[in-house]
Amino acid sequence: MKILLVEDEPKVASFLHQGLTEQHHTVDLAADGLLGLRLAQAGGYDLLILDTLLPGLSGLEVCRQVRAQDTSVPILMLTALGETDDKIRGLDAGADDYLVKPFAFQELLARIRALTRRRHEAPAAEAVLRLADLTLDPVRKVVQRAGQVVQLTAREFALLEYLLRNQNRVVSRVDILEHVWETSFDTGSNVIDVYINFLRKKLDKDFTPKLIHTLVGMGYVMKEDA
Repeated sequence: MKILLVEDEPKVASFLHQGLTEQHHTVDLAADGLLGLRLAQAGGYDLLILDTLLPGLSGLEVCRQVRAQDTSVPILMLTALGETDDKIRGLDAGADDYLVKPFAFQELLARIRALTRRRHEAPAAEAVLRLADLTLDPVRKVVQRAGQVVQLTAREFALLEYLLRNQNRVVSRVDILEHVWETSFDTGSNVIDVYINFLRKKLDKDFTPKLIHTLVGMGYVMKEDA
């Protein structure tokens, strides 16, 4: 893959650059947010890895501006800030995953594989998923509600696809973690709730009927009726 790594700590940048290169990835390195944004906006990357605290322009702002232009490229945030609120700010900015320093390099590789797996899977033909006036095209990666195209991040798309493939069936938080995140994740984290809320804002807030439902203590279900 072609990866953009935006990291201002020389030792961390060198370590990650070497490790990813040894995994046969092509890695471009930027040491500040402004250069990182210019490179990201030039396009052509399969994955962006962004530190949060960067000189020139914060990683969060880089993420926001990239998302305004490209909703499909996976974005992984790296940061020393591990509080839940910090993670939510990163996810709100459009990141698909969040890894707190220090971390094991093998975990980083696992997160990368999970983020990019769906993007590179391209079946020759697959039926469009439908529920009420919502459609999801797994091949073209297009989501529409009432005929309007809805822009989703890679992680939001993966979550919606999983919910639609299991429509009318309750899926638990553990089910979602295993099938959408595909990596070990703190089961006490509210990251799933955050992403469900993202989907509700984009798919349910301005439309009827409501399609995403919470069953307290059980999980979530996509269906037409409340």
